Amino acid sequence: MKSLTEKQQNPPIKVKMKIGDIEFEIEAQPDQIQTAVNQILATVAEHSKNIAAAQAERPASLPRAETCRGVIQKLWEENWFGEPKGLDEVHTELARRGFHYDRTAVAHALVDLVKDNILTRIGKPRRYQYAQKRPPT
Repeated sequence: MKSLTEKQQNPPIKVKMKIGDIEFEIEAQPDQIQTAVNQILATVAEHSKNIAAAQAERPASLPRAETCRGVIQKLWEENWFGEPKGLDEVHTELARRGFHYDRTAVAHALVDLVKDNILTRIGKPRRYQYAQKRPPT
């Protein structure tokens, strides 16, 4: 065991490092610092490899910034409105495709498409069905 005077002569060394988003701080005796740094660098390298492998397995999905109207218009282009659909069916289909719009936004977009003569509205208020008015070009 080291005496008190030896510890005072060799105070611990502090090392702060930042690699990417990872920060760490080591405090150790001079003869131990290299081993500690090597172990941490090996761990960081392994962590980076694991992240890179996980990202390579699944392609990064790009965020989609599409309007509610634009997505509904794509449904029209696919002839999805060949059979009349209710608001609930349209809202559910959008959610199934990964677009989670408020029901009122869907309703407003449908009304806009009716005004633009893309869709037609059949039925009574609160029970309207929306269908293709004209085929996509």
